[in-house]
Amino acid sequence: MAAHVLHLTATELARRLRIGDIGAVELTRAALERIEAVNPALNAFCLLVPERALAQAAEIDARRLRGEALGPLAGLPVALKDYTPTAGLRTTYGSRLFADHVPARDAVIARRLAAAGGVLVGKTTTPEFADSWFTRGAQFGVTRNPWDPSRTPGGSSGGSAVAVATGCVALAEGCDMAGSIRGPASFCGIVGLKPSLGRIPFDALPTTFDDISHFGPVARTVNDAALFLSAVAGPDPVDLFSYLPPLDLSLPVEVEPSRLKLAFSRDLGFCAVDPQVEREVLATVEALRAAGATVEEVDLGWRAEDAEAFFTATLVWMAALYGEAYDRDGDRMEPLTRRLIEMGRQVDGVTLKRLDFVRAGIWHKLAAVLADRDALICPTMAQPAPGLDKGDFDYGHRTADGRLATLDMTALFNLIGACPALSVPAGRTDGGLPVGLQIVGRPHDEASVLRVGRAVELVRPQPSAPLPPAPLPPDTARTA
Repeated sequence: MAAHVLHLTATELARRLRIGDIGAVELTRAALERIEAVNPALNAFCLLVPERALAQAAEIDARRLRGEALGPLAGLPVALKDYTPTAGLRTTYGSRLFADHVPARDAVIARRLAAAGGVLVGKTTTPEFADSWFTRGAQFGVTRNPWDPSRTPGGSSGGSAVAVATGCVALAEGCDMAGSIRGPASFCGIVGLKPSLGRIPFDALPTTFDDISHFGPVARTVNDAALFLSAVAGPDPVDLFSYLPPLDLSLPVEVEPSRLKLAFSRDLGFCAVDPQVEREVLATVEALRAAGATVEEVDLGWRAEDAEAFFTATLVWMAALYGEAYDRDGDRMEPLTRRLIEMGRQVDGVTLKRLDFVRAGIWHKLAAVLADRDALICPTMAQPAPGLDKGDFDYGHRTADGRLATLDMTALFNLIGACPALSVPAGRTDGGLPVGLQIVGRPHDEASVLRVGRAVELVRPQPSAPLPPAPLPPDTARTA
């Protein structure tokens, strides 16, 4: 098979697989060949399972020939993040502490992707415990941005974003605790969805009461993200939050831009946004207006202190989850992980509980904005993809005028997790780096954010990611 089919959308590939125009085995082989070309330079995958993938693909082809019913993703190459439990397959959480860890069970999302016919080709890189905007670490090295390998693809679902952007897989899974799907999607010029809390049962952690974490799709288009979501959504006892109103979603996603009524914030009220990011987002806003959409700039009334409170909460989360591992084997943890745990242990319970007041405040203000609008739109990330010489603590300080020099504009929407949030491509900087537009909807209303995302695709289409670059020299492929 000519590798050019790998640039097709998951939706189109699924159609061709369904009618037999493409075979699952030949598509899987093409995907594995693409991975072989891409991975030495960009390091998207930390585990490949080619024999398993080809066997699964052969079974799908055989079932199709027998006329059996097949799932909506039948034959599509897919990837799972190295944070997501997979029975019988190594899952390290990006950490040397779990270098040989093989779970006994699949996460619900892994089971449902397989049941829908997705062909798992491998697992994608993530920073240790999925808690960095830079996908790198001693366990698997540095993952690089396909638009500029000297820059990060973002984190923590950086490997998944690179795998999709470069055509290695049709769809990939990510998890999002502060923007870990949306950020890499923005930096890599693709689509990433944080669904409503519980829409896809989340069972990667030892609790059913985590209320900021989401599984979601990393995809090339809005319709591809919708296809993924429709295949895996639904309640399961592993996640109490998953008992939601049924997903109301029709495929393909259709929209009339002139009927949209949107709120717009260029900075959430407190973020220092890169001028080129702002320029591209404003150009997308004007394209929506030119297509007849109503887009009104609003003042959310949010403060930098709200984002800082969320960061404090993530420190406690890290200390609670990984503090025992720190005490037992902390010298083998990444320096960033150790620093976050140490800071989290300094936060008292009263300070942590006050976060609930922050959450209530940001929700009440957003609820008023969304009361008569389809969605809120804003930049996904405040900056373009940083260089690999940067780190997480280069961001988050205050500027001279009191604004927050943040990297992301995603995390606060995890505090109000019932609201789905989508990142779609919305332009490029002068240097060719992608810019993402974030679309935030009413609680449990994925359909609306997907419609707005589809409208953005229609009014301001963006180019696909470049072909895989030539492999970097061995001494630079795994280091910053």
